[in-house]
Amino acid sequence: MTQADVAAALDISTENYNRLEKGKTELTLTKMRKLAEIFNREPAELIADHGNVRTVRVRQHVQAGDWAESHLWEEEDCYDVQVPDDPDLRPFTLHGAESRGPSMNLRYPDGSALIYTDILETGETPVPGKRYIIEVERPDGLREATVKKLFKDDTGKLWLLPESNDPRHQVPIDPFEGDGNIVRVVGKVVFSVQREE
Repeated sequence: MTQADVAAALDISTENYNRLEKGKTELTLTKMRKLAEIFNREPAELIADHGNVRTVRVRQHVQAGDWAESHLWEEEDCYDVQVPDDPDLRPFTLHGAESRGPSMNLRYPDGSALIYTDILETGETPVPGKRYIIEVERPDGLREATVKKLFKDDTGKLWLLPESNDPRHQVPIDPFEGDGNIVRVVGKVVFSVQREE
């Protein structure tokens, strides 16, 4: 089959299918199932055919407004997800966190597994347009963790933008003015795994 044939079967443009093949567009479970049907394969085979997979342990959750000393779970509550083994990510540890609540629901539905690299381990500078796990620590030591998209406005100022349809979670964060809170960029989201409804 040509790319155009597969794109037509997926009901997307050839350009979008090309982006999907190159990993520039998220491969949702729905698209993966449709591709598996088109190629008469199992969905897991599609990942395996393009290299190995990595297993990542989801050990915590991220949820705006959930202030606690730690968001790490008990071991019996943790679970594993598999993601493609991206050669660029092999040198780094991958971490998993589950999204909860409506604070990022325009991008990550409740229950999505977010796979991220540790910004201290990679040593990379945050890039506008990418999504990051953000931790905010209050003066009393309690913390919340969530996901925000880094945005640079026309003046060059950086903002952490929520992606939510809930008015309580639509206020951008100025990472340099924490109102007494400490704002940390913890890691860059590199994969998300979403459950089908």
